[in-house]
Amino acid sequence: MADGQPTVKRGRKFDQVLEGARDIFMADGFEGASVDDIARAAGVSKATLYSYFPDKRLLFMEVAKSECIRQADSAVETIDPNAPVATILTEAAWQMVNFFTSDFGQRVFRLCVAESDRFPELGREFYDSGPALVRGRLIEFMQCAIEQDELKIDDLPLAADQFSELCKADLFPRMVFSMDNAFDDTQKKRIVDGAVRTFLAAYAT
Repeated sequence: MADGQPTVKRGRKFDQVLEGARDIFMADGFEGASVDDIARAAGVSKATLYSYFPDKRLLFMEVAKSECIRQADSAVETIDPNAPVATILTEAAWQMVNFFTSDFGQRVFRLCVAESDRFPELGREFYDSGPALVRGRLIEFMQCAIEQDELKIDDLPLAADQFSELCKADLFPRMVFSMDNAFDDTQKKRIVDGAVRTFLAAYAT
């Protein structure tokens, strides 16, 4: 696809292109995904694909953004707001850990880092639809818990950031430095349980 300053163009088949691209990226990754395969999966011509997304990186980031929003919405739907704080935090932690350790999550992160100089706007857009969205949802939940006298927090944005970082302990550095690229449920549970315990020790009433 073309170089330069790419721009997303929306149209009647935009969602169709996005869904086809998601299937190919999930199966083949960013480097392995070809324009021909994406167009075929989406049921559109290459010309139509180019008209919406002149750059493959831009298409990948649009897929990543929509996937983050989808997972965040799914997490909200599956979490019972009336459950105990520890239960809600545990479910949120599992959602976060599973996403950033997934193959797709790792590819998104590495692409943002690799292309940060050439396409800094992609990283900002991903942050707004990924980490920033999760941060906002955490702040909303914590505010409700404060009103119910279950948490005592003076700086909500800081607390949300701290919880997110607790969920990255050990696993994220190992992933970033290519020490490991897959983790089993036992390894993830250790981080999830530790994150919830540490957070509640600091902020539970």
